[in-house]
Amino acid sequence: MIELSYLDSIIQKVKQVVENSKEEIYNLSENARQEYERAKKELEQVKDEIKITIEEVDQLEKEYIKARMKLMEVSRNFKFFKEEDIKNAYEVAHSKQIELINKREKEKLLRNTRDHLERYIKNVERTIKRSEELMININMVIKILNNELSALSDKIGELQQFQALGLSVISAQEEERRRIARDIHDGPAQSLANIVMRSEYILKLMEVNPSMVKEELFALIELVRKSLADVRKIIFDLRPMSLDDLGLLPALKRYIEQYQKEYGIFVEMIVMGREYDLDSSIAIAVFRIIQESLNNVRKYAKATEVIIKLEYLSEKINGSVRDNGCGFDVEKALTQKEGSAFGIMGMRERVQLLNGKFEIRSVIGKGTEVIFSIPVKKK
Repeated sequence: MIELSYLDSIIQKVKQVVENSKEEIYNLSENARQEYERAKKELEQVKDEIKITIEEVDQLEKEYIKARMKLMEVSRNFKFFKEEDIKNAYEVAHSKQIELINKREKEKLLRNTRDHLERYIKNVERTIKRSEELMININMVIKILNNELSALSDKIGELQQFQALGLSVISAQEEERRRIARDIHDGPAQSLANIVMRSEYILKLMEVNPSMVKEELFALIELVRKSLADVRKIIFDLRPMSLDDLGLLPALKRYIEQYQKEYGIFVEMIVMGREYDLDSSIAIAVFRIIQESLNNVRKYAKATEVIIKLEYLSEKINGSVRDNGCGFDVEKALTQKEGSAFGIMGMRERVQLLNGKFEIRSVIGKGTEVIFSIPVKKK
């Protein structure tokens, strides 16, 4: 059996690896930004030099044409000009031609330099953007390792107690969960997988002293793999995509199937009345209430069976979640304001914000029943 202090040391080492990676990426980002600014300044200088060179080329072309015309005049009227004048006209035309060729070559080189700098700047911009994305991903991994998602969830639960915030509280909460779910899916899951690969690679390199290293790294790899599985589970808990794609009942059925498979608690869902589309805030509230009720069952009830009932009526939707567990003293639990009490208050606030009714009935030794009723307006 692994001691908690040993696990804690592994966690600290994982966090240290992530922090070091964050520092390296930060330095890379800063170096890229400095290089970006330097290249931009150089590009502006090159553009200014191109502009000046183009003006010089235009002027030289005029002077060269003028010198050519003079040379042609001298050549046509050879007998009217002195030998020195002829020689001077030829040298001027030749000099202007050489100077023009050199300027044109300089312009060509400057244009190539400009094009190269522009491509280089685009590559640096991509590097900066990628480093920023990596920083976001690593920050999310650090938050997960520090259990900040749990703290965030508790904070949201406290904020929900302020009824004056109205429906905007639930909308903001669900939007935040949607964003976090997307960010976790795109970032930490990939990052944690990379940490596993890196750990396995380190394991191969560190076979010099296996008695000191192997067990620790195996534990580290297993821990990170578990973290990866937890992140994927958090994604579903934060925002089940099936709720948006399929609707309330299919999302509940999928959640219940996974719940039964994972915890071995039998769950039966009974639906009465004809199903109709619910407003998003109501569908979310019903799903969260049932989800929280089932979470409380597995954590506290010691139940083997749960029955969920949903009743679609013309002006409201009624629901209940009843288990055959050990039951509890509702008033005592609420006054303690810890454990399941926060979940109960969160469910109550959700229903009250939707102008509904909420009740918990529980008898010690005979189980618990969560009952709610929410008014609806059909779409």
